Amino acid sequence: MLKLMLGGLAALLLVASAMLWMLRPGAHRPEGSAAPDFALPDQNGRIHRLGDYAGRWLVLYFYPRDDTPGCTREACRFRDDIGILRGLDAAVVGVSVDDARSHADFARKYQLPFALLADPDGQTAAAYDSLLNLGVVRFARRRTFIIAPDGRIAARFDKVDPAGHAQEVARTLQAQWTARQALSPAK
Repeated sequence: MLKLMLGGLAALLLVASAMLWMLRPGAHRPEGSAAPDFALPDQNGRIHRLGDYAGRWLVLYFYPRDDTPGCTREACRFRDDIGILRGLDAAVVGVSVDDARSHADFARKYQLPFALLADPDGQTAAAYDSLLNLGVVRFARRRTFIIAPDGRIAARFDKVDPAGHAQEVARTLQAQWTARQALSPAK
């Protein structure tokens, strides 16, 4: 009986340690810092680089897995608001550690009109402080970065509610866009 109790206590401590490790803060990429470069394939095999979006806004959102309830809700909200975001001269790009084939199936199933980038080794997610690596299991944390036309992080979202996140991003992007327009010299 004592062995069973000690074994249960050890398992509980192991789970608690893993949970605390998962929730620890990462190396924070602050707003205003240069966005890390990337070169990743999308669902169609086309390579996307940060430089491809120079001169326009980029909504770079990381998500855990294709075709899961929260990730589907978030992607469909971005799909539904794509006109608003494009009207603000912003591109939307999703990133997860799933492969391009999984992304292709996900994008086709939900008619997603934006690129889903495959980051199977998790290097880009890690560069954006968005990789959760549990050894045998690894996935991207649900985080979003708005990257300004000059390649700097204009805003970051570490706590994301998939249901209302696209609208939150659109409001933040509108404020960023308006502020930048006010600072631009008149033409």
